Amino acid sequence: MADKNIQSVLLETRTFAPPPAFAARARVKPADLETLRKRARDDHVGFWADLASQELTWHTPFTVALDDTQAPNYRWFGDGRLNASYNCLDVHLNERGHKTAVIFEGEPGDVRRLSYRELHSEVCRFANALKAQGVTRGDRVIIYMPLVPEILVAMHACNRIGAVHSVVFGGFSAPALKDRIIDTEAKLVITADGGWRGGHAVELKAAADQALASGCKSVRRVIVLKRTGQPINMDPSRDLWWHEVIDGQPAACEAEWVDAEHPLFLLYTSGSTGKPKGIQHATGGYLLGAKVTTQWVFDLRDEDVFWCTADVGWVTGHSYVAYGPLAAGATVVLYEGGPTHPDGGRFWKNCQTHGVTVFYTAPTAIRALMKLGDALPAKYDLSRLRLLGTVGEPINPEAWMWYHRVIGQGRCPIVDTWWQTETGAILISPLPGVTATKPGS
Repeated sequence: MADKNIQSVLLETRTFAPPPAFAARARVKPADLETLRKRARDDHVGFWADLASQELTWHTPFTVALDDTQAPNYRWFGDGRLNASYNCLDVHLNERGHKTAVIFEGEPGDVRRLSYRELHSEVCRFANALKAQGVTRGDRVIIYMPLVPEILVAMHACNRIGAVHSVVFGGFSAPALKDRIIDTEAKLVITADGGWRGGHAVELKAAADQALASGCKSVRRVIVLKRTGQPINMDPSRDLWWHEVIDGQPAACEAEWVDAEHPLFLLYTSGSTGKPKGIQHATGGYLLGAKVTTQWVFDLRDEDVFWCTADVGWVTGHSYVAYGPLAAGATVVLYEGGPTHPDGGRFWKNCQTHGVTVFYTAPTAIRALMKLGDALPAKYDLSRLRLLGTVGEPINPEAWMWYHRVIGQGRCPIVDTWWQTETGAILISPLPGVTATKPGS
């Protein structure tokens, strides 16, 4: 199969230039790209220093962009101090406070919207709750939750107080969760009673209990979100309900200013070649990469509604749900469930309902939905879509063309992106207003 796909790409001759109307309004135009390339070639340190000064808000501006005195251990913006939560939330309050930050749809159909001001308040309340439980700067916190707004609240509450989060995908087993708890030496675990997937309530608290029952001695508290309402066991000496710990907490919490090299999060690779490996990303460099790639690769505009379908348990969900789009002041969509519940039109229904303009998903999902035919997407109004993206694996030309023709209706550029957990942000991609694209490449 792999040889067949490679041969298909090698024989592919079709190319698709950016639509003229899209290119005319693009954030990065051909002349801009040449300027950026020249600047990066001539002075790559100055290139990133300028971007860091322009795109991030610093409590203490850095004076040294790159410290290479301990190479190969490089330090970017090391003497600067900032806070990721502040850069994703507080910076928007004056001009975008009432703008929708998050549109959430649960698999059962429940919908919630949070403005930037509301999200900021929820983050501050939960940050204060974490502090009340003894979580301080540098402590590690495991997050094992469904894809609901509270997962973003938990992540930003951690970085607001200088704690280091490690999100574990909610589909992982108790042994996998246990390994990550032990490796991070987490002080606190945040979970939920369960989440919805495929029309069923999936247990999370039970898996967390199983993981914690054998050797996770560092964990002092478990905070539990009530999502599904299913019966669970609560250990009165350890477990606390989310709604109870935030009750009475103030909606203001001073940001903890940290060095740019302070750890923002730990995220574990899949472990396909042995034990999962924890990848640590630093606050300043990571946040800058996530923000500028969101803006450039997805041609982000203030009016866009951005939907990356990845779970936040993966790096794609970190960079292009939790951090990059919020740092850029975008509206993001969160969807809790699978793409085929109650039928294979769920993604397209969500795009219509929430007015999605930029859609980013995996080729596996595209191929699965393509097999269901053209009639399902044809039922929904996808006219607001203006840009499509793919991530996680190569996309074969046949799936690319279906995505272009049926979902993008022949008018949406497709950015096929390549990167890794280790890089934290997109490394290779077309630029939608500049690059002619070829199906499958």
